[in-house]
Formats: sequence, C-alpha cells, structure tokens
Amino acid sequence: MGILYNTTFLVAVAFVLFFAILWWAGVHRRIAAALDARAEKIRLQLEEARQLRDEAQKLLASYERKQKEVERLADEIVAKAVEDARAASEAGKAELERAVARRLKSAEEQIANAEAAAIRQVRDEAIAVSVAAAAEVMARSITDEKAAELADAAIAEVGRRLH
Repeated sequence: MGILYNTTFLVAVAFVLFFAILWWAGVHRRIAAALDARAEKIRLQLEEARQLRDEAQKLLASYERKQKEVERLADEIVAKAVEDARAASEAGKAELERAVARRLKSAEEQIANAEAAAIRQVRDEAIAVSVAAAAEVMARSITDEKAAELADAAIAEVGRRLH
C-alpha cells in the first residue's frame, strides 16, 4: 500500500486516466475537427484576401492605363492648341503684313497725289503769275497797232492748227 500514498504516482495515474477518458470520449476528434475547421476558415480567408489583392492589382493597372491614356490625350490637346495658336499667330501676322502693305501703298498713293496736286498748283500759280507779268509787260510795251497785229497772228495760228 505504499504506492497508494505516493502523490507523484497518483497524479501520474490520474493524468493517464484523464487522457484515456478524453480519448475514449472522442475529444481528440472534436479538437482535430475544430482545428481543421479553423484551418479551413483561415484558408478561405487567405484565398479571399488573395482574390481581393488580385482584383485590386487589376483595378490599379486599369487606372494606371486610363491615367496614361488621359495624359496622352492631354498632351495631344496641348500640342494641338499650341499648333493652332501658332497657326493663328502666323495667319494674324500675315494679315497684319497685308494690312500694313495696303496702308503703305495707300499712303504712297496719297503722297504721290498730294505731290502731283502741289506741282499742279505751283505750275498753275507760276503760269498765272507769268501770264500776269507778261500781260503787264506787254501792256506797257505794246502799242495798239502791234497788239492788233499780234491778235491777228494768233487767230491765224489757231485757225491753222484747228484745220
């Protein structure tokens, strides 16, 4: 009976009996099933996380492609706007050059007309002054007989030139 008073032995026997009862009751299967269920749940969560990550990567790639496309379109729009502005500038410059050329030509024509008018006016004034001076000189130096003789000669000259 000395063995029944040994606490270490009794604890070891109780420990073995406890696990034998648990084994006989099938607790190990329940624990294994619970662990398997937990592992399956974790596996499903990991698979779902992997799928979500793949979808996120696809969306990211799609957005990056769209962003590149939008950037390309924006670059094309800016390039077209710059080209249109340059063309409009060149067209405006050409139109301005044509307008300046027209105004310059018009100014030159006006200057030429003004010069011609001034020359005519000076000539007419010179003729008028010279005719007046000649008339005054002639009036002082020509006698009535000589005036009649010059008038007859002038009439004859006009008649000769007209016929």
